[in-house]
Amino acid sequence: MSRGAMPQPGAWPGTSCAEKSAREAGAVAASEQPRPATRCPAEHEEDMYRAADEIEKEKELLIHERGPSELRLSVAPEMDIMDYCKKEWRGKTQKATCMKKGYEEVAQKFTSIRRVRGDNYCALRATLFQAMSQPAELPPWLQDPELTLLPEKLLSRHSWIQQWKLGLQFAGRREDLADRIKESLTLLRKKWAGLVDMRTAEARQAACDELFTSQEEEYSLYEAVKFLMLNRAIELHEDREQGRDVPFFAVLLFARDTSSDPGQLLRNHLNQVGHTGGLEQVEMFLLAYAVRHTIQVYRLSKYNTEEFITIYPTDPPEDWPVVTLIAEDDRHYNVPVRVCEETSL
Repeated sequence: MSRGAMPQPGAWPGTSCAEKSAREAGAVAASEQPRPATRCPAEHEEDMYRAADEIEKEKELLIHERGPSELRLSVAPEMDIMDYCKKEWRGKTQKATCMKKGYEEVAQKFTSIRRVRGDNYCALRATLFQAMSQPAELPPWLQDPELTLLPEKLLSRHSWIQQWKLGLQFAGRREDLADRIKESLTLLRKKWAGLVDMRTAEARQAACDELFTSQEEEYSLYEAVKFLMLNRAIELHEDREQGRDVPFFAVLLFARDTSSDPGQLLRNHLNQVGHTGGLEQVEMFLLAYAVRHTIQVYRLSKYNTEEFITIYPTDPPEDWPVVTLIAEDDRHYNVPVRVCEETSL
């Protein structure tokens, strides 16, 4: 598999940096360049592809595969990748063909897939599930004794963080925000450490599966990760304001009209995650920096282009663990499992 040079997600071959920034910033150019012939066709093409009813389809899948007593499992049991592809993409349109070829490529590295529940936590769920399923050791950042002091520290410096919108599972509760986030960070450390202590990969996977059936604990982990994303955004913004070098994605992140500073990022983007929207492409970089994991995504709609395998961040530190995801449309992520051969970046 030849990955080639990895452009920033959302970038198109032949576009200028300004055009890339506009796309990442969420701007829609009036004169958008036509897609190369190698790309999958537009969304309106008739196919087996799910759109508005995607979440309902996934609920039906959960019911069919688990039965009524296990509806809360957020990550479906593993299934052969090509069997899954044949089930989901039975059409003969260009898009279906594109997806089949993409899955065939993924099947060179992984034999199975686990479907992830498609609510607005999808990117967080897929990334965290993969990261926690395969830990060899507790990440250094989770060992930092200052971790649980972070909510109180940031709230004392930035009063606007009080606008934090807790997930739907915690809505209506009357509790101090700093305490709520501290509990979430403590839970993240505890659960991750517990998985590391498991003696076998099988025991670790079973424990991780169980964690992702406990809705309150699972969604508490997402609050922790979102807060870590905000913390990284604040750090990057301060570095940029003080003239220090920042990763290019940070320039794009704060170039958007809706997130020119961390306060706007919180109100207009992070607060929507789990409610009305998921993570945008540029925010996948922020997620990678928050959990200090390289996120490698097979973007099936980009098959046969340089963006087919996208790495977040583009030049990751060598000591960051790698998690691999599959995306059909940059909105929903599933997780591949059962490595055929060692996956390398």
